[in-house]
Amino acid sequence: MEVFEVGGAVRDALLGEPVAERDWVVVGGSPAELLRLGYRQVGKDFPVYLHPKTGEEYALARTERKVAPGYHGFSVDASADVSLEEDLGRRDLTINAMARDSAGRLIDPFGGQQDIEARILRHTSAAFNEDPVRILRVARFAARFNRLSFTIAPETMALMHEMVQAREADALRPERVWQETEKALAEDRPDVYFETLRECGALAVVFPEIDALFGVPQPPRWHPEIDTGVHTMMCLRIAATLSADTAVRFAALTHDLGKASTPKSILPRHTGHEERSVQTLDELCARLPIPRRHKELACVVARYHGVVHRADELRPGTVLKLIEAADGIRRPERFEALLTACEADARGRTGLESSDYPQRARLQRAFKAARDVDTKPLAATAQGPELGKAIRHQRLAAISAALNE
Repeated sequence: MEVFEVGGAVRDALLGEPVAERDWVVVGGSPAELLRLGYRQVGKDFPVYLHPKTGEEYALARTERKVAPGYHGFSVDASADVSLEEDLGRRDLTINAMARDSAGRLIDPFGGQQDIEARILRHTSAAFNEDPVRILRVARFAARFNRLSFTIAPETMALMHEMVQAREADALRPERVWQETEKALAEDRPDVYFETLRECGALAVVFPEIDALFGVPQPPRWHPEIDTGVHTMMCLRIAATLSADTAVRFAALTHDLGKASTPKSILPRHTGHEERSVQTLDELCARLPIPRRHKELACVVARYHGVVHRADELRPGTVLKLIEAADGIRRPERFEALLTACEADARGRTGLESSDYPQRARLQRAFKAARDVDTKPLAATAQGPELGKAIRHQRLAAISAALNE
């Protein structure tokens, strides 16, 4: 039995990146042998074991053969005679298909080190087209390594496009789509993920609501970039610089979904797009397992981003309604997230990427005043609906004072 370090840890070490976790492949071993040594099996579809001391994952070397459509349509061979090279050959990209032996020697049968030096994301073999999840993974790696100037090899992009044309992407399970997307949203350049999917045609399959935004015009006076899809990608890119929270980034991504369904007769205006955006968001979140926190914030941003942008014009009553809509008194972090996503929207426009967003400070000041209202004295003199009215009256007064500072 031989053990090799594989995958991301080998890749990241060559890149000089921090190694977050290590994975191992066991060649010439068997389930019985690993169990005897105290490893704990966790894999169901194929044999994966946790080391009894480190807890790191050890997988038996395996090959996979496509036998039916879809994610589960694979025949797996994890017998003791599967070689390391055969195991590495089933991996998606050459940069992920390298290993190190116990002496630290690099094993690189597919040229991963060369592709790292050339900053290229290239599929390992023709078997790439057997698993449509790899389309999402390549797009995610493009987002992760954009800062290192990685590009996708033309032949890999062509293969991804062929897979989409062959309707392989139609078999992607909602759970896997969101799993890869949430990881991509956490990267430095999440917009690259969606742009990559659009380039190969997969965006129209997995996120048709976002794909439909491209080509939809907006008023040049407010949106010099004109195209709603371009604006959306700019918003996401700005959001990634403002917050590491994937819920904020998702909200920036989806805030204008309703513009795709604007009647052509009123373009480039988008009257009522806020409510249509919420409706489209509901449909998107019904199809994919979007976390509740992401959906709730995204809906608030979609419905109220126009209100936030008009902060200078808002009356105290409107500001309080905005705070209540975000459940800000109980969840101040969500009100702050709303303002962050709205700032990304305002700055996600050509020539305005570095502009100030004074609306944020103004509404933060009003929000703090509303939250600082001491309700205990009021509770001593009023109850029920009367108490609610008294609290609201005090908060309105506090907001009014804050807005007039």
